[in-house]
Amino acid sequence: MSAVEEREPAPAASSAAAGGGGAAAAAMMAASGPSEPLHPAQELNHPELEEGPSSKKRARLEAESVGGGGSAGGAAPGAKPGVEHKLEERLYSVLCCTVCLDLPKASVYQCTNGHLMCAGCFIHLLADARLKEEQATCPNCRCEISKSLCCRNLAVEKAVSELPSECGFCLKPFPRSILERHQKEDCQDRVTLCKYKRIGCPWQGPFHELTVHEGECGHPTKTGNELMEILDEMDQNHKKEMQLYNSIFNLLSFEKIGYTGTDFCSQTCHKKEVQFRPYRTDDFITRLYYETPRFTVLNQTWVLKARVNDSERNPNLSCKRTLSFQLILKSKVNSPMECSFLLLKGPYDDVKINPVIYHFAFTNENNETDYMPLPIIDSVECNKLLAAKNINLRLFIFQIQK
Repeated sequence: MSAVEEREPAPAASSAAAGGGGAAAAAMMAASGPSEPLHPAQELNHPELEEGPSSKKRARLEAESVGGGGSAGGAAPGAKPGVEHKLEERLYSVLCCTVCLDLPKASVYQCTNGHLMCAGCFIHLLADARLKEEQATCPNCRCEISKSLCCRNLAVEKAVSELPSECGFCLKPFPRSILERHQKEDCQDRVTLCKYKRIGCPWQGPFHELTVHEGECGHPTKTGNELMEILDEMDQNHKKEMQLYNSIFNLLSFEKIGYTGTDFCSQTCHKKEVQFRPYRTDDFITRLYYETPRFTVLNQTWVLKARVNDSERNPNLSCKRTLSFQLILKSKVNSPMECSFLLLKGPYDDVKINPVIYHFAFTNENNETDYMPLPIIDSVECNKLLAAKNINLRLFIFQIQK
């Protein structure tokens, strides 16, 4: 409806009854003769329309006048993809993590006010708060956050999984829920290896070129001596990996083995994981460290300590996070006690720890090991441990008999 239609014309009687100014205006309009109806675009600038439309309505009317007005000037056939694209952009801004401003790839957590955080940023915030001895807060509203206060938002996780994302190989958009399977199994541009890699072929390339390469690969035609040199080098790398597992299996054959975990007695089962509890030093600048209560293994009393970034002055300012630990014998021994030991993740934790065997001979004078790196794979896994209220690990000790 135009502005003229909205404005009701004044009755003739009222015009006649108006004062001198109204009569003069009526006389001037009569003298000018009958006027033609105004175009909607002209109506908008007509000086006699005192209550003109708003700027948004004016823009809409101008667009209608250019496009033929009303539904005739509606969206063109090509406008629908543009609308969808704008909707995706709006959803990206609504569903993104408030910390890294990227769409979450896995779990999504929300504070008590509903602000979203991806799992990585959420854990990082908790770890930073632990290092700075502060209460973790939401970066948006500053309310307190913790694993007990925050919960996952499954609706957002499902919505994000349906949003499109580009394949890293063919650059085509796919819903995030099927993107991983597409990149691993279906994409013709995914990076693949030659089937003759087992005999040393280093080729890697797009999947659609694999058949051509394997037909031209020269490794199947190599002589036995050439293949033996390649296989020897591959065997050396495999041998290093097997040495660790063979060492563990050999240790399991020892007579005296102790571990903090599930102890199977005649009819009972007792849980006692090693639990690192956070503490602070008494220095002017306090530092975070961890220590376990005393526990008994192999009829001896032990304590484990751990520290962050080898007691770096401000570990919260570093993106690289590491943990190192120390094993301390608290009991008195009659003779040196030579042991091998390793730390592994607890039965209910998802932190990734690579098994590494350490050796030490404990005596009454030398009852503490040096600080040794906890073999977690990266800083992300370290943040998982720091974000937890306590760190639960499992310790294995093997006493070496002379």
